[in-house]
Amino acid sequence: MNRNLLGITALIAVGMTLIIGLAVVGSRPSNGQTLPVQPPVQTAQAPAASTADLLADRVLGNPNAPVTILDYSSMTCPHCAAFHTETLPKIKEAYIDTGKAKLIFRDFPFDQAALRASMLARCAPAERYYPLLDVLFKSQGQWSRAADPVKALAQYGKLAGMSEQVINACMANQALADGILQSRLVGQDKYKVEATPTFVLNEGAATISGAQSFETFAAAIDKLVK
Repeated sequence: MNRNLLGITALIAVGMTLIIGLAVVGSRPSNGQTLPVQPPVQTAQAPAASTADLLADRVLGNPNAPVTILDYSSMTCPHCAAFHTETLPKIKEAYIDTGKAKLIFRDFPFDQAALRASMLARCAPAERYYPLLDVLFKSQGQWSRAADPVKALAQYGKLAGMSEQVINACMANQALADGILQSRLVGQDKYKVEATPTFVLNEGAATISGAQSFETFAAAIDKLVK
């Protein structure tokens, strides 16, 4: 099997993962309400979102959950990918889906490929943000090592229902890029984030560095649940 065929096979598999992920989002409550499964949005004809909307926090879980987990990660960081694919599902089942905690992803790109991946995710419809992050982390080894990461990322954007016009506009959005880099600076200055992944719980009541075990997160969250 040649490289091109392998690439096509991998992309089809990722597409199925994204479709399944969107279906799960549509059927599983994240904040007490059931979200309908949406067909691909014709974003090329929709009003352009403002920079503030694109940079707004995407909350995974009940916004009123007593524990807030700020997840500072880089999209090209292998340890970040390990957390999102192996540990986060356990945290989600035990704490996020039960209303005890919520997670907010904070972009902390270390290179241009990570920055472009963060931009793409933020340009996707808000309800598809975390499913797309999940797919990008699972396929990190493919798009991050591609000869043209931006071109490779565009394929995942299309699977998330984004038109080529919207993807191109997203990649050219300097205000969005600047906002993401500013978010990184806030993490560095306010929470002293120096490496990824770093998790800040309840404004610094606890900090976890690295892709730690589920048990490490459980112990920290249990102390903060009221």
